[in-house]
Amino acid sequence: MKILMFGRGVISTIYGWALEQAGHDVEFYVRPGRAAAYGDTIDLDIIDARHGIRGRQVRHAWPVRYRETLAADHDFDLIVLSVGHHRLPEAAEFLASRVGRATVLVFGNIWAEPLDAVAGLPTDRLAWGFPQAGGGFDEDGVLRGMLLRSVILGTLDGHVSEQGHEVRRMFHQAGFRISEQPDVTAWLWIHFIADAGMHSQGLMAGSLSKLVGSTSGFREALLTTRELLPLLTARGIDLSEHRRSVLLYRLPVRLSSTAFAWVTAHLTSISRSLRAHTDPTAEEPRAVCRDTLAEARRLGVPAPRLEAVEPRFIETTT
Repeated sequence: MKILMFGRGVISTIYGWALEQAGHDVEFYVRPGRAAAYGDTIDLDIIDARHGIRGRQVRHAWPVRYRETLAADHDFDLIVLSVGHHRLPEAAEFLASRVGRATVLVFGNIWAEPLDAVAGLPTDRLAWGFPQAGGGFDEDGVLRGMLLRSVILGTLDGHVSEQGHEVRRMFHQAGFRISEQPDVTAWLWIHFIADAGMHSQGLMAGSLSKLVGSTSGFREALLTTRELLPLLTARGIDLSEHRRSVLLYRLPVRLSSTAFAWVTAHLTSISRSLRAHTDPTAEEPRAVCRDTLAEARRLGVPAPRLEAVEPRFIETTT
């Protein structure tokens, strides 16, 4: 399969490498001028957890190919669109006239109605998913992170399209276990408020890396997410149909926060992913918290814990 990774972010790079290792032809689309700045290789230092609970460490200078233009008559079979939710409408608008015959895998956070978030893309060419990987580029340009064995794939209506089956076969062949989410909208929104809880505490601490092993940090993150559950109800999600997805946020917080602290301190793949998030100026955490709080205010849902962190993520003007 010929695959175009849209952008050269952490997720695009990790999955691009994994898919190329599985025999696919992978290229990256980057903005004009970026290819020369990036260079011909990406230095990887990742834990690939498809190889057992401890995973396999991969240290590799991976030769990559970039393109800075994309015509409508390209011959890609799949475009993997994995960008921050706040950049998704812009990316979808760019791709709308350039999809060609490719399937587009929308692969990341969404807070709007999914079809609204990618308005302009042909709905009959879409597949939906969420990565199970993470990490960051350090100051030397090395990507340090992890890749889990499972990958989230879902549908908007419970029906897997021909494009969806094609994507599932690709991931299965590459050694991934598929975790199905028939109602991917609900799953994405639950995950989004969980991110808001985590990012709010990362912003308080200075970065997500500071939460590794922190019982108090995870306690506040979990409590922040718990107070946001009514926001999902206000958006039309029946939480009784998603008990397993929200159970963590209803458990006694002393138990769950202690478990999170232990896992992040001792499970190599998870610890590595969090420790790589060291950039105190990263925009995605601020955008997640900002947009979550804006929606809570719009719908009249109290969110005092998230509101208390607002000075850390509000936009400033000069």
